[in-house]
Amino acid sequence: MSTSEKMTIDEQLKYLRRMRPRYRKAGRKQKGRMLDDMVAVTGCSRKHVIELLAGDLERHARRGRRGRAYGPEVDDALRVIHEALDYICPERLTPNLVWMAEQLGSFGELTVTEDLLSQLGRISVSTVGRYLRRMGQDQRCLPRRAPRREKAILAGIPMMRLPWDIEQPGYFEVDLVHHSGPSATGHYLHTIQWIDIATGWSERRAVLGRSYLVMQDAFRSILSRLPFPVLCIHPDNDSAFFNYHMQQFWGQIVPGVTLTRSRPYHKNDNPHVEQANRTGVRYYLGHSRLDTVAHALAANQLYADLGVYNNFFQPTMHLKEKVFVQQEGQPSRVIRRHDTPRTPFHRLCQTDAISPEHKAQLEALRDAANPRQLRQQIYDTVEEILSLPTATPGRTESVFETLSHSVDFENAVGDPLDFGFRRTEVLDELD
Repeated sequence: MSTSEKMTIDEQLKYLRRMRPRYRKAGRKQKGRMLDDMVAVTGCSRKHVIELLAGDLERHARRGRRGRAYGPEVDDALRVIHEALDYICPERLTPNLVWMAEQLGSFGELTVTEDLLSQLGRISVSTVGRYLRRMGQDQRCLPRRAPRREKAILAGIPMMRLPWDIEQPGYFEVDLVHHSGPSATGHYLHTIQWIDIATGWSERRAVLGRSYLVMQDAFRSILSRLPFPVLCIHPDNDSAFFNYHMQQFWGQIVPGVTLTRSRPYHKNDNPHVEQANRTGVRYYLGHSRLDTVAHALAANQLYADLGVYNNFFQPTMHLKEKVFVQQEGQPSRVIRRHDTPRTPFHRLCQTDAISPEHKAQLEALRDAANPRQLRQQIYDTVEEILSLPTATPGRTESVFETLSHSVDFENAVGDPLDFGFRRTEVLDELD
């Protein structure tokens, strides 16, 4: 044995077996000196050496560990619920396990028993995190990009950042996501996204191009789907939101709405919608170029399903407190505390912004939706969108070529709200 290395357990036991006969025959003072030597040689504590000398000095198999507190049925339930909620974090998942299990059980996705619901109700966040890590789930994360421009027409619109602790629904952060791919030439798809600060309620609409005609169509569609009134619109400085036509539109369609804007080059002025650009748009469509009417139609079908899925089945955590800590000799820091994860619909129901009749209608819509099948339908639509051919930049005819073998043109352009595309705009482009 090398004297420069620590003894192994087998070496310690072998040494103590050789020393024990002498130790037992020694007197009190000699035992003390021998213990000092054994402690120095083995590296063990004095008490541990005494316990070993009193035992049999043999290796034994490890005692059985504590059994699992949760059975395999909890593993199966976590796997199904985690998939149905699109692999959200344990902090958002754990407080919503019971009601989501009941929701999936009503569609036959889970076998729900009282014992299972009891276990899901008492399981901790850390335990759920360990179970999910063992299942090996992962998430894709794609970077986001949002252009910024300063226009003279913005001079009359106040620049600000909406407070993070707004409790009244109706204050929306708005942004435009470009689907141009590596080239920004020609017409391509844009996604308009609205995020309510108080509840997290989100709405999206895809438009082809960014003229005021298609933007107005998209805004009308979003306003018709919102279950509560709009009080404030807070986009960035994009000219698609702030121009003469859009100012007239807001004055006529939503009288009294407050228009504000973020500061140029300050993405943190729109933190909710900027985060949702990645998790709600780029996560599904990535950075591919989408530039045909078929893309717009399929994208709006995707966003219709996402509206139900995110607003009724995706729990979100909201910031509820900021604590500024200042310690002597240390830089100041901020401790952020979040509330219990709840879905946007749950948060909306706790306010007075929705009527009982409308609430009952939304509850019926939620109860009729299978979140697991809805998630699969969303990903099937994403695959369909990404498999569609793109138009060649500079060729307007390719839009009609794509449309001719995918949808009926006359029916499609008859209702511009179906895909945010105007017949007049197409004809003007061809001229």
